[in-house]
Amino acid sequence: MADAETLTVPLDAMHRGLGARMVGFAGYAMPVQYDGIIAEHLHCRAHAALFDVSHMGQAILSGPGAAAALERVVTGDIAGLQPGRQRYTLLMNADGGIVDDLMVANLDGYYLLVLNAARKHVDLAHIRAHLPDAVSLTPHFGRALLALQGPESGAVLASLAPEVAALRFMDAIETTLEGARMTITRSGYTGEDGFEIGLPAERADALATTLITDARVKPAGLGARDSLRLEAGLPLYGNDIDETTNPIEAGLGFAIGKRRKMAWNFAGGAAVRAIHDSGPARRLVGLRADGRAPVRAGAELTDAKGAPAGIVTSGTFAPSLDAPAALGYVRADLARDGTILAAALRGRAVTMRVAPLPFIPHRYAR
Repeated sequence: MADAETLTVPLDAMHRGLGARMVGFAGYAMPVQYDGIIAEHLHCRAHAALFDVSHMGQAILSGPGAAAALERVVTGDIAGLQPGRQRYTLLMNADGGIVDDLMVANLDGYYLLVLNAARKHVDLAHIRAHLPDAVSLTPHFGRALLALQGPESGAVLASLAPEVAALRFMDAIETTLEGARMTITRSGYTGEDGFEIGLPAERADALATTLITDARVKPAGLGARDSLRLEAGLPLYGNDIDETTNPIEAGLGFAIGKRRKMAWNFAGGAAVRAIHDSGPARRLVGLRADGRAPVRAGAELTDAKGAPAGIVTSGTFAPSLDAPAALGYVRADLARDGTILAAALRGRAVTMRVAPLPFIPHRYAR
């Protein structure tokens, strides 16, 4: 596993007690699987799964002008984000590259930010560099964050907190659950209906125990979380997007608010606008491979003539498809669905086809 410097999440003892296989991820010891990735993945698609994502960073942005200040470095319409709503947005650098992708929720006079684990300290510094003195960004990295995902997650959580039954996808509330003040958003990163629950670290064990005691819920690890998000066509920071990629080529133009496209007045806005107007040289696409062996990240792609065509950025076996699936960047002229490419796999060429995303339709509570 990792060395002595590895951090632990509040549910570390629970994971080990349940027999989880622990691995080092983003500086934390995290469960990758319990009963097996495929079983956990399929249970999430059919019922409900509980993921511990406490390694991610929660932070509070507050003060007069907070929305306008955050808009200096993100692509979303934060000023137009209504109370009780959450938005997916992109944190940008001056060159039009993606520093991180994050969630922003408007909650009763402050904004709750959820940052990727490996980027949260980078994000804090980057955002703070653009904030006026009246606006503060306060990390709450010690809080727990649980993701309850799957088609039965709504019924499970409503049995404990009836008010969540009325929430739509991307709604956000503060509520008291089992005696503790918590934030609940109807969101997640699996393509399924679900919730992310932010709560004090000392209350995480009690809530997680209550949830997994329900027969509809099983604990799931990072392995299933990754295969679920890939089937849903959702990019993973560090694999499919990073500071060298821009929102347009990554298919994330939807994360640029309509109002923001009128002025492009966010960090890197001019560079992103230029690619938006001219079209990107490459695009992130879905890829389906012949055979049963997954084509992993880093595999080079070639076109029908053997010329360089792109690269695979994420690849795994997709349990819902009972077949391998991948994401990757390909030349824009090769991004049409059905285009045949080849990938190198253990010294041989594997046929791959550009496929529409998502691989599995999203089932959010609209």
